[in-house]
Amino acid sequence: MTEKECEFDYRKYWAAATRRVVYGSLGLVATVAFVIFLVWAILHPHKPRFVLQDVTIYEFNISQPNLLSSNLQVTLSSRNPNDKIGVFYDRLDIYASYRNQEVTLANLLPETYQGHLEVTVWSPVLIGSAVPVEPYLSPALNEDINAGMVLLNIKIDGCVKWKVGSWVSGCYRLLVNCPAFIPFSGQLVSAGSAIKDRLGQQCAVDV
Repeated sequence: MTEKECEFDYRKYWAAATRRVVYGSLGLVATVAFVIFLVWAILHPHKPRFVLQDVTIYEFNISQPNLLSSNLQVTLSSRNPNDKIGVFYDRLDIYASYRNQEVTLANLLPETYQGHLEVTVWSPVLIGSAVPVEPYLSPALNEDINAGMVLLNIKIDGCVKWKVGSWVSGCYRLLVNCPAFIPFSGQLVSAGSAIKDRLGQQCAVDV
């Protein structure tokens, strides 16, 4: 056998070995992905359930035509309904909105792990100081105040991860919307007074 033929066989050997490694790696990745999908399909995680327990308003006042100041504390709970899957809450921003406009600064809730069927309670303070609002919101708010009821929405925007054994999923966006119907006695709330309303209101959750 000539030197040229030996060199040709050597290259063919390494090419075949490389293909075997690549195909084997792809097969391993596909198998792992299939197992993860199978576990996911069998366990079928349910999204967490949020309840807005109460809202205390210390200030909710328009100091100028289009500047709204607010100071409120909310208590809300989250329950993991899964008995085999844990939940990681990551980068949860909570804020209050009025007629689809954000009226407080977002407050970052602490990162939390929630075990099977566990309940977590948060009580953040939400503050908005002289927040510019759309011109139409001022007369709309006055109408709601005169009617004795204002609808605020407590919203959460963040990330949720699922945990099964030692495996943790990627990040899934979590959106929570909790309607809060707050009774007002015909006037805005200024600093130094407070309104507390116990709600027990179920929240809409989207994952």
